[in-house]
Amino acid sequence: MILKKSIKAVAFFSLLFFFTSCGTNEENDNDIDVRTFADVKADFQKLTFSTGVNDLEIIGVDNYLWRFRLIVPASASTTNKRPLVVSLHGGATIKNAELHKQTSCLTEAGLESLDAFILSPNSDGYVWFDEPNQDKVISLTALVKAQLNVNTNKVAITGYSDGGIASWFFAQFHPTAYSASIPMAAYYDPQVPTVPTAKIDIPLYVIHGEDDQYFNVTAVQGFVNKAKDAGTNIQLIVAPGLEHLNSCDYIPYLKDASIWLDTVIW
Repeated sequence: MILKKSIKAVAFFSLLFFFTSCGTNEENDNDIDVRTFADVKADFQKLTFSTGVNDLEIIGVDNYLWRFRLIVPASASTTNKRPLVVSLHGGATIKNAELHKQTSCLTEAGLESLDAFILSPNSDGYVWFDEPNQDKVISLTALVKAQLNVNTNKVAITGYSDGGIASWFFAQFHPTAYSASIPMAAYYDPQVPTVPTAKIDIPLYVIHGEDDQYFNVTAVQGFVNKAKDAGTNIQLIVAPGLEHLNSCDYIPYLKDASIWLDTVIW
């Protein structure tokens, strides 16, 4: 179930857009048939995936264009099913058809040891909390799990900046889709209207730069402590000297998170 916008989520770059963007993709032409998940599934099953990088487009639910990258590990087979990591890019409110393709620096290098499928959707210029983007992320996750040689017990979500905020959000509100979350360079207040501090049901490994100039590390520690007090399995790794704009510097920390996934969570 995709959440409505009564959810309270603190996001430095994204909060304003979260309250104003929903509905901006509305289709005004009533003569166009609205596509369902069943339609999308049928088209997805026709796609051909090769080993390595696959950059694809598909018409998604309610006729939204879904752009995404899927990296397929060479070792994946029916007898060697591999993990899946969903990676959400930063700068979500920037409408750029290429943003989901920026995986080589941080995501691929940091997750290399997992030999995993990597799914990287494009935000299409809207925050990841927007209902169409929630549909996109959850639906693509389900379709990849169903059609490819994915170990469905080993599915995680990660992201940087806006994508990190979103990976925290998806951990809280879509915990059945993922077994763990790795937010990077982001902060998030785990609240809902009737619960001052909400427990998140899947474990989180939060990575944050000590000198992040947009998301103060002390504030991030406060949100982590709130989640921990509510019973969330969460830890914060502070990266000494790292600031916000050099995401590639996070590679060693994402490598450590991969070890955490492989040896502690999975």
